[in-house]
Amino acid sequence: MAFDAEAVIRTAHLARISLPTAEVPAVAEQLERIMEMVEALRNVPTGGVGGMAHPLDLEQPLRPDIAQNPDRREALMQNAPAVRDGLFLVPKVIE
Repeated sequence: MAFDAEAVIRTAHLARISLPTAEVPAVAEQLERIMEMVEALRNVPTGGVGGMAHPLDLEQPLRPDIAQNPDRREALMQNAPAVRDGLFLVPKVIE
């Protein structure tokens, strides 16, 4: 697919991209190369390839699902700028 200057300028306008006139020929060449790559991908035979959720057939090792209830209140409260009675104090946002 050949991109002439008018097509590049129109595409840049539709994409709301500011494109200096001096760069139009270079962008046209880049777009032509991109379209050549797309055409090469279209010609790849994929008839016997099924769909897949992930490109690699690997399984993620999972940790055991064990219920935990760690008491980390004191450690978390040390990070807070203001605390009262075990609760975070925040600025008043509603009058």
